[in-house]
Amino acid sequence: MSTHTVQLPESVAKNIEDLAAREGFSVAQFLASAAGEKLAVMMTMDYLRREAAEGRREDFEKYLASVPAAQPLPGDEK
Repeated sequence: MSTHTVQLPESVAKNIEDLAAREGFSVAQFLASAAGEKLAVMMTMDYLRREAAEGRREDFEKYLASVPAAQPLPGDEK
C-alpha cells in the first residue's frame, strides 16, 4: 500500500465523508474504490481504442452482413 495526500474542496470532502459513512466505508476505502473504478474505465477505453485502431472496415462489414434481418424483440423497439 502507498499513501498519498490529496487536497479536495471542502464541499467534495464533506460529501465523500457523508457518503462513505452512509455506505459503511472509511473515507480511504471509498477513495480507493473510486480510484480503482476510474482506473478500470480508463484502461478499458485505452484497450478499446487500441482494438479499434487495429480493426478493418471490411471485417466489420462482413460480420454486420451476417446478422439476420429480424424484428426487434418486445421491449427492444426503442
